[in-house]
Amino acid sequence: MLKNMTVYRIGSGWQPDLSALDEALSKQRFVPCSATQPAAIGWVEPRGEANGPMVESVAGQWLLKLQIEKKLLPSSVVKRRIDERAKAIEEGTGRKPGKRERSDLKDEVVLELLPMAFTKQTSTLVWIDPKHQLLIVDAGSQTRADEVVSSLVKVADGLSVMLLQSTVSPAVAMAGWLGSGEAPAGFTIDRECELKSADEMKSVVRYARHGLDGDDVRQHIGAGKMPTRLAMSWNDRVSFVLTDGLQLKKIAFLDGVFDDNSSPDDRFEADSAIATGELRQLIPDLIDALGGELDVMAVQPVVVEPQPLLAA
Repeated sequence: MLKNMTVYRIGSGWQPDLSALDEALSKQRFVPCSATQPAAIGWVEPRGEANGPMVESVAGQWLLKLQIEKKLLPSSVVKRRIDERAKAIEEGTGRKPGKRERSDLKDEVVLELLPMAFTKQTSTLVWIDPKHQLLIVDAGSQTRADEVVSSLVKVADGLSVMLLQSTVSPAVAMAGWLGSGEAPAGFTIDRECELKSADEMKSVVRYARHGLDGDDVRQHIGAGKMPTRLAMSWNDRVSFVLTDGLQLKKIAFLDGVFDDNSSPDDRFEADSAIATGELRQLIPDLIDALGGELDVMAVQPVVVEPQPLLAA
């Protein structure tokens, strides 16, 4: 299930329609790269069963999966082949290929090598909570999350989103929790933290498997270093690392959360229901701990516009 969470607020203009979304994603199914295609992108069945639904609805929560395949061409291999071609031209004509000619050579070399290249596939889970108008992407970086959302916006009619924002910035809140030694209600502070200065030095202090209630942490904060990552747990059920960008990383469900008697055939639905059920409660509790959700009507919303996912 989800290992990371970037959370978006869905715009009020979108009308959730499960069958319409399933049909839209079916038209953009993933197709592997052809021999000379450098990359491919498309949607796959989240359950992993061929010809299954493109959108799985579990306990009112919708799950989708985007898949990307890229051909791997090491730059050193491409450069060596270009150098070989350029050398042959120089020996045959007595002149060195210019910048434009080398660019053309690169295009030829890449086209020649692509059919022999290894491929790498990655997939990203997307979770939609239609009732609470939330969209969550399991991506390790903000850039990748925005790219995945942009790909969904292209096919989901009327869908617009903006990042979920809190009234108090995560960095300020985390500094307060560490400074006071008190976590917000329902949460505990764990043993991992990163502090970074805002000056030109950009100095960083990282703690791993280390108590964070010592004077040294408070001294760093007092000197102007702000938390960019903080490991926390929620209700002894979910652990995670909160970032200053309001992302949750390294999500792990603690002992007892997945203790059930479901058969292997039911694991997908059981695990999905349990995971989304826990995280649906964690998100509002965390936002409350950060002073509540920012009033998006008071600021200009930043809408994620469709962008090319497979940039060079």
